[in-house]
Amino acid sequence: MYKNVKNIAHRGYSGVYPANTEIAFIKAREKGFDGAETDVRITADGEFIINHDSIVRFADGTELVAEETDLATLLSKPIMNDTTDDEVYVCTFRRYLEIMREGGMICFVEIKSRLDENQIKDIYDLMRDVYDIGKCVVQSFDFDNITLSRQYVPGIPIMLTHGMGEKDLGYERCFDGGFSIDVDYNLLDEELISAFHSRGLEVGVWTVNNEDDYRRLREMDIDYIESDYFCN
Repeated sequence: MYKNVKNIAHRGYSGVYPANTEIAFIKAREKGFDGAETDVRITADGEFIINHDSIVRFADGTELVAEETDLATLLSKPIMNDTTDDEVYVCTFRRYLEIMREGGMICFVEIKSRLDENQIKDIYDLMRDVYDIGKCVVQSFDFDNITLSRQYVPGIPIMLTHGMGEKDLGYERCFDGGFSIDVDYNLLDEELISAFHSRGLEVGVWTVNNEDDYRRLREMDIDYIESDYFCN
C-alpha cells in the first residue's frame, strides 16, 4: 500500500507540455497532481515571473536575462516551445498562483533569484493576496532566501533545495532554522528521512521520472515526490 505521499508536478506537467507555462500548470491540475513545482525569478521592474533559467529564450531565437528585463518586454512575444505546437508565453507568478488556487493545489515555489528583504516581503504578500499561504511551500538552493523567508513568515513550510553540488555542505544546517528539505532522490536514504522527520520536518524528492524509482519511493516514508510524468 502506498503511503500518503503528495505528488508534485515538476515545473507543471512538463513531461507532456512545455515546462513552467500556463498550460503545463493547468494540465497538471487536470491530470490529478496534488501540486505543482515552479521556479520564480524577479524582473528588472520588480515583478515575479516563472522561468527556470535566468535566460528567457523566445520563439524567434532571441534571448533576454529575466532579472535585467522589464515584465512588459518579457510578455511581449512567445517563448520557445520544443514540446507541443502551442504558442506559449512567459507565465507570471500571479497567474501560476491563480491556477493553483482554482485546483486547491499545493504550491511548490522555488525562488531562483537572490532576493532582498523587501522582495521576500513582496513575494509572500503576493501569495497571501492571491491564494492561501498555508498551501505554499517555499524553497531555494540559496540559504539566504530561506533564512529571510523564515524571518518574515515563521509559520509556513520552508525547504532547502538540496542536490549533488551541495552534498559537502550537509543537510544538518537545516535543523537550527527548522527547514525541511527537497532533495535529489539519488541522495535520499533512511538516515536523512529519519533526521528530518524526528524533528517534525518534511522530506521531498526531485525529479523522479523512472517508473520503478517512482514506485519504490512511493513506498518510503517521504512527504512529496516531484515528477514530470507520474501522479498515481
